[in-house]
Amino acid sequence: MRTKEASLRIIRVFQQLPRTGEAAVLGKQLLRSATSVAANFRAACRGRSTAEWYAKRCICVEEADETLFWLELLGDSGIVAKIRLTSIEQEYLEIVSILASARKKAQR
Repeated sequence: MRTKEASLRIIRVFQQLPRTGEAAVLGKQLLRSATSVAANFRAACRGRSTAEWYAKRCICVEEADETLFWLELLGDSGIVAKIRLTSIEQEYLEIVSILASARKKAQR
């Protein structure tokens, strides 16, 4: 499952963050949002109704976009070198795009 693999990558990023207050705050937010994407995607796949599936997908899109925000802040603040985050940021851009597209199709 792509969202689970991406969240595992985020866990590894989190584990390598410097031991500073600001890194801890941003890192925990990043960890929460990334793991939420994977958990809600899994829940959506097991949804009991179309409405439940749609609601969970909406949460996935929101949390994936939030994950991108925390990654950007880690890079822009200099806590993590931007070059080290490029690949995982690209992965979350793709996840947002895929999930948003599926959500739009379901809306029709």
